[in-house]
Amino acid sequence: MTEAATAPKERTFIENARRQQIVASAIETIAEVGFAQASLARIAERIGISKGVISYHFIGKDELIRQVAIEIVEAARAFIIPRILVESTGQGTLRTYIESHLTFMREHRYYMVAIVDIVRNGGLTTGGQRRFDGQDVDGAVHFLAELLARLQAEGGLRSDFDPGVMAVAIRAAIDSVPYRLARDPDLDIDHYAQEIATMFDLATRVAD
Repeated sequence: MTEAATAPKERTFIENARRQQIVASAIETIAEVGFAQASLARIAERIGISKGVISYHFIGKDELIRQVAIEIVEAARAFIIPRILVESTGQGTLRTYIESHLTFMREHRYYMVAIVDIVRNGGLTTGGQRRFDGQDVDGAVHFLAELLARLQAEGGLRSDFDPGVMAVAIRAAIDSVPYRLARDPDLDIDHYAQEIATMFDLATRVAD
């Protein structure tokens, strides 16, 4: 029987810890051997448990991969949002938005390599459904466009650019990095972050 059929709705601390351990193992395994080769047995072997333990916590690989994606998105938000909120100027907020995204990617390279390989090779579930429908990307652009519009209204950024168009351009510059990082582990992300942040700072700052 599966956990869903036997366990109470509220998971115990130990169950949550085991799920997190399995998700972390899945991320590392996918990053190292690729999505296609990251079987449940291989993920289990990495942390010294049986495949049955994974099946107790997740109803197959599809559910585990969904949780991997959720883990990566939530970890990024927890890293980035507090850094943005402490900024008090428009320029500082935008620069921190860009640099914190790229710093997270540098510090969590396995996350980036894993999610790229999942998107490339695991876009469909075993039932033929799309794992990712673009809502996360659209949501990120929408959030940034609203942030830019607010900073414009407050006088912290130029008022004569389209925040929607600028948000798309900024997200494109950020979202290209995981793919580059997957190909080039020696990519100098800090240099890239500084260059991109300076470029968009110059494009959005209020004229002196």
